[in-house]
Amino acid sequence: MRYTQLGRTGLKVSRLVLGTMNFGPQTEETDSHAIMDAALDAGINFFDTANVYGWGENKGRTETIIGNWFAKGGERRDKVVLATKVYGNMAPDGTTAWPNHDKLSAVNIRRAVDASLKRLQTDYIDLYQFHHIDRNTPFEEIWQALDVLVQQGKVLYVGSSNFPGYKIAQANETAARLGSLGLVSEQCLYNLFERRAEMEVIPAAQDYGVGVIPWSPLHGGLLGGVIKKEVQGGRRAGGRTADSLADPAVRAQIQSYEDLLEKHGLEPGEAALAWLLTRPGVTGPIVGPRTAEQLQSAIRAVELELSEEVLAGLEEIFPGPGPSPEAFAW
Repeated sequence: MRYTQLGRTGLKVSRLVLGTMNFGPQTEETDSHAIMDAALDAGINFFDTANVYGWGENKGRTETIIGNWFAKGGERRDKVVLATKVYGNMAPDGTTAWPNHDKLSAVNIRRAVDASLKRLQTDYIDLYQFHHIDRNTPFEEIWQALDVLVQQGKVLYVGSSNFPGYKIAQANETAARLGSLGLVSEQCLYNLFERRAEMEVIPAAQDYGVGVIPWSPLHGGLLGGVIKKEVQGGRRAGGRTADSLADPAVRAQIQSYEDLLEKHGLEPGEAALAWLLTRPGVTGPIVGPRTAEQLQSAIRAVELELSEEVLAGLEEIFPGPGPSPEAFAW
């Protein structure tokens, strides 16, 4: 496994991030524990979760699964850089939460971090991330709440997720004025097919020393060889992937992508991850394996070196928007 610094910090993290969103809803606890063990054995030390994972009436279930894994001992907790998130409403679906049980008020941040620590069976969170922007809470209040948690030793670093570029700037300018460290990471939707983050989010992150952690690196399976799988196994895509492929232009684009990689003997999913690892500012993509086999495929991508010919071919198929303001102005 290869490692890098998380943004401008001294913290070393693996270039793959183990995403745990499937733990509970799609992957049973025993299998989830096996995947985490395999990830740790492979040198992946960066695990990502969120308080709402588990979804619906099972919100918090994923953090509980991770906490039970930590409780097994064997230095599991000490070896892991643990990231979780706050923002979502933690009331079970179909029930009404009391006010102040979601978003980023100081009240909810304090409540949410204590609840996550209890489920995770740990006394600190390495990276506490804002799952979304809160348009109603000023950053002065947010940083005051986080500074208290840092002083208490409950949180070490703070990151964001799904922030636009101007909010990254606003958050870190406010933090600097208050003498806080500010955001050190940003999780954003970023992959070969969806490159809009290159316009402003990634440049803002680079300017502020914020590590970029792409989520959905295969764009929901669209970049994982979906057409090839249809042909070979008769397994048709479903959900948003099927909706995307229903567009003839998108299907032609994905076919060209798969043809390029087949020509060079590369697996689509591994190539898509390897491409992200070449991108400026990227710390490491989040991979969310449902099985041990999917984890091994992701690990192979770390050692995969894409040739200039392949990189040029990918750029031709998925050109991206270009930087701002040139992407929308002169």
